[in-house]
Amino acid sequence: MAVIESIEVTAFSYEVPDLGLDSGGFNIVITPGQTRTMKSHAIVIRDSDGVTGEYVMGWGGTAGAVAQMLSVCPFLIGRNPLQREAIYTHLKYGLRQSDMMSIGLIDICLWDLAGKRFGASVSTLLGGWKDSVKAYASTLHGDRNGRLCTPEAYVDFAAECKELGYRAFKVHGFSEGDPDEESKTVRLLGRAYGDSLKLMLDPSCDLMTFSAAVQVGRACDEANFMWLEDPYRDNGVSQHGAKRLKEFIRTPLLLTEHVRGLEPKADFIASGATDYVRADVEFDMGITGTMKIAALAESFGLDVELHSPGPAQRHCIASIRNTNFYETTLVGPGMKNALPQVYTCGYSDNLDAISADGTFPVPQGPGLGVSYDWDFIARNTINNWRFGKQ
Repeated sequence: MAVIESIEVTAFSYEVPDLGLDSGGFNIVITPGQTRTMKSHAIVIRDSDGVTGEYVMGWGGTAGAVAQMLSVCPFLIGRNPLQREAIYTHLKYGLRQSDMMSIGLIDICLWDLAGKRFGASVSTLLGGWKDSVKAYASTLHGDRNGRLCTPEAYVDFAAECKELGYRAFKVHGFSEGDPDEESKTVRLLGRAYGDSLKLMLDPSCDLMTFSAAVQVGRACDEANFMWLEDPYRDNGVSQHGAKRLKEFIRTPLLLTEHVRGLEPKADFIASGATDYVRADVEFDMGITGTMKIAALAESFGLDVELHSPGPAQRHCIASIRNTNFYETTLVGPGMKNALPQVYTCGYSDNLDAISADGTFPVPQGPGLGVSYDWDFIARNTINNWRFGKQ
């Protein structure tokens, strides 16, 4: 029996042109002429037979999640890497007083290792059948710098995305959370593309009050939006607030991005507080956790929508019936995806990588089916941690 012999975690930096922060400092926005230095992390798990799992993290690879992951890596040495369910259960118990964000980062890497051991893609291991996934363009937050700077600019960008092949378009609005401005964006998009694009709105909790959420929600009703996501400063965690909002608007709500794991999402569903269920392979304890959430939603007759792009997301969507779209986020006019461009196999989540039929391909190679530019990562390494046999 092979066991986990070593784990290596590498922090590296990369630069994204024309990117900065909004006035509040929490959202990235288009900032022409400014280059922002970003940080990402890669994890490699090697077993005693020399099989490796590799994963370069997305938006869930925060400093806090990585610090949490480093604290549990020593407990994984010597364990059977194929026993993902046992590792999921063990880490979920051990991290029960935390947000458990690190579990997903480890779990995805273990699925990559399993696929490489058996010579099969993750989607094949999951019983998947889709070769491609339908995608929506999910914008950066609005800026005041000349690109996504007005409601009209969102309409123009939606036209660009539609021309590229996207069949759906989601707005992350302005961080100031002005309900009049958000409502105007919604109505303009509805008039321009309500018959040709699926439209969604994610204020990302920027609206300050329940009243503002009702106002913007009613604009979504008029424009026939597919969903309204995390609208106001309850931060998407108040079941009572969501149920009350649903009494005043018709547009379905998409919640649970900000509650972690299976049981809290079950509580949201059972209470009738959400219409679509949000899951994230990094936030929600990996591919293992995401597939549990998908089955949970299916048992209630609901759809699950996966958050953010990445190869793990594509494999999951390829294996889930009750889901609609792959999220190409965070994109904007003239911008590459702000996640690290570290693939050597042609994989891309850039805006213009979509096929003419509105889809992205599911990688077909073993494991996650992608290869990384380890030379680039080595040249830009800023920290490195090793556990187990070196």
